Amino acid sequence: MTPQSTLRHRLPSPGQPRLLPLLLALALILPALPVHAQDVPKPGSSRRGGMTGGTPVRPDFVNADIEAVTRAMAAMLDRQILVDPRVKGVITVYSEQAIPLREVWLQYLAALRGLGFTVVEVSGLLKVLPEPDAKLQAGTVSVGEVGARGDQVITQIFRLSHENPNNLVAVLRPLISPNNTINANPGNNTLVITDYADNLARLGKIIAALDQPAATEVEVVALQHAIASDMAALVQKLGDGGGIAAVPGVPVAGGAGMTVLADARSNSLIVRASNPARLASVRALIAQLDRPGIGGPAGQINVVYLKNADATKLASVLRAAFGGGGGGGGGGGSTGSLASGTGGTGLNQGGIGGGAGNAAATTPVAQSAQPSTGGFIQADPATNSLVITAAEPLYRQIRAVIDQLDGRRAQVFVESMIVEMDASKAAELGFQWQGLLGSSGDRFGLAAGTNFGASGNNILNLSIAGATGTTTALPGTGLNLGLLQRVNGVTTLGALARFLEKVEGSNILSTPNIVALDNEEAKIVVGQNVPFVTGSFTNTGSSSATVNPFQTVERKDVGLTLKIKPQIGEGGVIRMTVFQENSSVVGTTLTNTNGPTTNKNSVETTIVADDGQIMVLGGQMKESYTDGENKVPVLGDVPALGNLFKSASRERSKSIMLVFLRPVVIRDGQAASALSLDRYEAIRAQQQAAQPAPKALLPINDAPVLPAVPGKGQPLPVTPPLQAPKN
Repeated sequence: MTPQSTLRHRLPSPGQPRLLPLLLALALILPALPVHAQDVPKPGSSRRGGMTGGTPVRPDFVNADIEAVTRAMAAMLDRQILVDPRVKGVITVYSEQAIPLREVWLQYLAALRGLGFTVVEVSGLLKVLPEPDAKLQAGTVSVGEVGARGDQVITQIFRLSHENPNNLVAVLRPLISPNNTINANPGNNTLVITDYADNLARLGKIIAALDQPAATEVEVVALQHAIASDMAALVQKLGDGGGIAAVPGVPVAGGAGMTVLADARSNSLIVRASNPARLASVRALIAQLDRPGIGGPAGQINVVYLKNADATKLASVLRAAFGGGGGGGGGGGSTGSLASGTGGTGLNQGGIGGGAGNAAATTPVAQSAQPSTGGFIQADPATNSLVITAAEPLYRQIRAVIDQLDGRRAQVFVESMIVEMDASKAAELGFQWQGLLGSSGDRFGLAAGTNFGASGNNILNLSIAGATGTTTALPGTGLNLGLLQRVNGVTTLGALARFLEKVEGSNILSTPNIVALDNEEAKIVVGQNVPFVTGSFTNTGSSSATVNPFQTVERKDVGLTLKIKPQIGEGGVIRMTVFQENSSVVGTTLTNTNGPTTNKNSVETTIVADDGQIMVLGGQMKESYTDGENKVPVLGDVPALGNLFKSASRERSKSIMLVFLRPVVIRDGQAASALSLDRYEAIRAQQQAAQPAPKALLPINDAPVLPAVPGKGQPLPVTPPLQAPKN
């Protein structure tokens, strides 16, 4: 057999060495190959001919051991290839015709992949590994286009220019081998994929096709006759079929990739479409709609429906701005101070709360304004619209001002925290005694003793109560030690020792929350409506014998009151006028003929706070100490024995009251919805945690819970009515 003859390598018989035929094959193939170390670069590259040059080779490895074939490939490439001990089996690399060494290498990689193995390159060293471990040891990392080819596992980084990498992960994941990985890095808009080189080349083409700009360049279309804010809504509906009204300064995104934005300052439309053809059709539509309106040069009537502003107030502003006079616009004026005035909150000059507690429940939230009259700008409160009679140039100026004033006003969510802490500690120690000196039958006797305190704390009151059998006087709280003695058949107290230590405390946290519109007043009251007697009358001095007494009563709010008026400045700084009051009725005065007595804490101030900043409005910290001692002169001062002739008490109290406030600016509907859902879920979680423990003997084992937040477009479920348990 000559070197030019075909070499076939078969598996040896059990009695023959397996490596001998392979060594013979190498001895015949290698002399015919002009292959040198400098001619065989890294797999996949082409340097000085390398794998693509030289004499073609006709491989004939059929069912050969993987390790043996790998050694042959290492000899042909003049590179070291390590085989993992877990790589076992036979492999076939065969061709009927002579092929370049590069093709032999690709066949070798494909045969390994079919058996679940692959080749990776680490620091210039080739390794044959099981496929699941290849992603962990692959040392070849490339950026941009895939340079390598074949079934070798490498890591490729793709930089995206337009598409979000997270969106492409879901598209490309099914196209990648199960054992390999794909990861997205939104920070620099890249994809990191570890897979076979040939598959990476295919994925690169797919990524290049998907990574395209979503829309064309911005196109500004100046309008000659129409109003930009009116035209934007109409073009959006005609272009995309959407029903979303356009708001000045806010883009309206349609479902077909078209965006129309109105610029009131230049009376232009800013249009972005998904492709140039669609952009051209939109421009043609705008040109057809931008026609002069019907009406003579003297003027025409236009109706402008407002989205956010109040029509009556805005009409007065526009008439004054354009020289139309202030007319009779029935705009409501601003309210008075936060702490006084009709319907005010907190402590008025007459006492607790406003004087119209019941009237507030029956008074409408906002009185319906009457249509304004006079001038060329009329307001229709029923539809919240303006009727403008003006020539087209003046009307366009008015519309530009309306678009700027009729914007969505920000809101302020205010969290108020009122903290009250009271703590007191009292101690009392005393000894009382009494005795009768003398013998039975004596005409005179001597009675001596000490007594301190009143009611049940006094030994004489307790002795009288015990002798008469009444319960008007009972021992006071604490430890009472008494010595009983019997005098003339009557049991009385001979001595009484009292020991008392009392600790009291309260910790109250109130968190009223309220949302107020920018530059609008808001109020929340949580408490009771308590009656106060304001007068009484009887007709006892009349000639009639009938007595008809009566009293006049005024009800006032007692409890927690918060009233605010925020003003949002540039950069989110909030200037806010705040009135906060916390009042309560003293329990012992509820039945007082002169009316109940109330406790009150109130704060009225104006502050400046940043968005989300916690501010302390004010408060008080009070601490007091009192002590007292009752004793018998001289005897009470005797060391040790003096305690038998005195009673002492001490008391220390401490109270803290602080008011905190945290305003949060809500500028759009998304922020308002997120805040509302957060509070909704917090209350729902507390309700779920407070469910009663189920008991077999009690038929009611669940408490009301807020329904779960439904999906988009789904209504809130209706809570079923309470039903009687079945027998």
